Amino acid sequence: MMRGLLLENLGLKVTAVVMAIILWFFVISKGQSEVSMEALLELKNIPRGLESVKQGTKSVNVSMSGQERLLRNMKPSDIRVHVDLSKAKKGKGIYYINKDDVKIPPTINITDITPSSVSIVLEETIMKTVPVHAIMAGSPKEGFVVSSVEVLPKDLTIEGVRTEVSRIKFLRTEPVDISDADKTFTQTARIDMAGRNIRTDVQEVSVKVVIKR
Repeated sequence: MMRGLLLENLGLKVTAVVMAIILWFFVISKGQSEVSMEALLELKNIPRGLESVKQGTKSVNVSMSGQERLLRNMKPSDIRVHVDLSKAKKGKGIYYINKDDVKIPPTINITDITPSSVSIVLEETIMKTVPVHAIMAGSPKEGFVVSSVEVLPKDLTIEGVRTEVSRIKFLRTEPVDISDADKTFTQTARIDMAGRNIRTDVQEVSVKVVIKR
């Protein structure tokens, strides 16, 4: 009799524990949700003397789970995804993206990253000094001619990947309008980068146009 009561009590206790665990899971899971967001890829720790010239994808899709309230308030700007290139070498490489590369609020869990890798091409960075040519637009007033054109500074140092910089022999200014000009004048003109993947510390030059009869 006593043994039966003990077994019965034990059974009730086990049942109570199981019910408590089920209830705990129910409470925890209540309000849970999943969401996917697109996040831009950030390249960091690019080795000195190299730069990215081609990237297989600019963004990844990050799937997350967590409290519905928190996910509902999240914005793409809350997600930071980076690719560490500290060990990268010149040329094309495949770089994998894992959960440690994604920065999100600590209470959110990452369930998937798509794509999980990205191809990146790195090229050598070089510097080169080239002359600047001023471009004229229009014609001086009748009876007048352009005697000379002076550009200051006349040379600029450009920087970029070797394949791009090696092709450049000179830089041009944006057109300087000389329509109906009848006297010498000086004005600033922007450098025409023409969408090239190069950089220069100087964005404008001074152009002196000497007009004579």
